[in-house]
Amino acid sequence: MTSGGTPEPLDFFIWKVEDVGVWLEEIGLGGYKETFRQNGINGEYLDNLSTFTTEQILRFIRRCHMKWGDFITLCKELRCIKVACLRGEQEVRRPWWAPSCFSSVYKRLARHNQQSRVVSLKIDL
Repeated sequence: MTSGGTPEPLDFFIWKVEDVGVWLEEIGLGGYKETFRQNGINGEYLDNLSTFTTEQILRFIRRCHMKWGDFITLCKELRCIKVACLRGEQEVRRPWWAPSCFSSVYKRLARHNQQSRVVSLKIDL
């Protein structure tokens, strides 16, 4: 998604594994970067973390060898990104899936109605 830079928070749900690694470094959890890479943890997985059952969360923590406090930090940072997106504190951009001709339309609508910002999107084909 990014070319060597910091991943865009607005698009965290489409981060690649490499983007998640960069973000882990930024939030002080860089020690888990390799484990997340080995387990294929990407933005979509992180987005779904909030819907996990207790059993799934414990399995995730064990598989990634995470300390409980680090897991709490991970969840808090994810929540901060989601809240910032909903409040409109992120840069308004055209979603990756929309044709470029919709850029100005999307930006105008997003500014008009901050509740319409895309925080998560899944397309089943």
